[in-house]
Amino acid sequence: MLSGKRIILGVTGGIAAYKSVYLLRALQKAGAEVRVTLSPSATRFVGIDTFSAISRHEVPVEIFPDDSTKASDNWVRHVEWGEWADLFIIAPCTANTLAKLVHGISDTMLTTTALSIRCPLLICPTMDGGMYQAGSTQQNLKKAHELGFHLIDPGKGYLASGLEDIGRLPDTETIIARAEQILKASKDSNKPLSGKTVVVTAGPTREFIDPVRFLSNPSSGKMGFAMAQAAHDLGADVTLLHGPVSLPEIPGIKTETFISTDDLFQLVKRYKDADIIIMAAAVSDFKPAEEHKQKVKKDQASTSLPLQPTQDILHWLGERKAGGQVLIGFAMETENIRGNAKGKLTKKNLDYVIANSVTGSDSAFMSDSNSVTLIGKTNEARFSGTKMSIAFHILEAIF
Repeated sequence: MLSGKRIILGVTGGIAAYKSVYLLRALQKAGAEVRVTLSPSATRFVGIDTFSAISRHEVPVEIFPDDSTKASDNWVRHVEWGEWADLFIIAPCTANTLAKLVHGISDTMLTTTALSIRCPLLICPTMDGGMYQAGSTQQNLKKAHELGFHLIDPGKGYLASGLEDIGRLPDTETIIARAEQILKASKDSNKPLSGKTVVVTAGPTREFIDPVRFLSNPSSGKMGFAMAQAAHDLGADVTLLHGPVSLPEIPGIKTETFISTDDLFQLVKRYKDADIIIMAAAVSDFKPAEEHKQKVKKDQASTSLPLQPTQDILHWLGERKAGGQVLIGFAMETENIRGNAKGKLTKKNLDYVIANSVTGSDSAFMSDSNSVTLIGKTNEARFSGTKMSIAFHILEAIF
């Protein structure tokens, strides 16, 4: 996907700037032509000459360079590059540059070029010391999504400060994979899901015992959100139904929320005629037999909790599946993963089921990565990687 593509690589002033040298080489090895622009503070971490030598292009930093003989060349460079590029990647992107991007501040060649581009923008936020979770940063990330920018969440691990926290630059392979997905999805024609309506469910349900206690699960909604994003990028008209999650809304996608399984069931009934339904939500199988209207006091509570089954929404959809409709379910298992998933495929009249384990540090609940098996009536395929890359692979394999 990157062969022959024209990419601008923006590098800002974080300690991870040195990793952008490796990203530049990886993009070139994949066949892309790359031009680089640095923020002024990035030059404190990696030299301009390094990027210039590897990219074989001049690396602009300031709009008005100290050398007045180059001023005329730089004055319109952001416009020229903006028309030239197929993709603009900013990696790493500091909190400062993120704030400038979402508010249209153009005080360097990097931020000015970002305003001029006619191509997708991929941002890799990278920062230290809790800065990523700061309220202002989270607002800026939400705004970036609303503006249609593409983002890759930073990784968690050992940071320059010595803290273990969220803020690490994703590895080069992850950035390359996301770049390929964006470029593939941005093609104007032959998108496999063009004209299709897709409904995706995501996140957990909550079944309340009383106003302050409920039964639920650790689902983050990341896999369902990734499926919605991928379907949207592949041309579909997407509606996302999600439970209580801490994820920003996806630009261009209609969104409705639910709390309980009953809430989700009411929503699903409204969208039951969609061309494609992807049930990625982690729906509770049971709910309390009685929901107390007031908080149950500890000294008055029973040590047993009577339960009753919730509505089996996936089975309900399978019984009413229209001709030509594609129904996709998820099977989260702890044992006999493939066998249990195939049983679910048949019992609930699914077209495909995506089987994965809820055990392991790099899969299923809360994780950004996963390892799944796509099972159809006559075929199977296995995918590993980030949940976003898996979502694209699943939809491409099916459609």
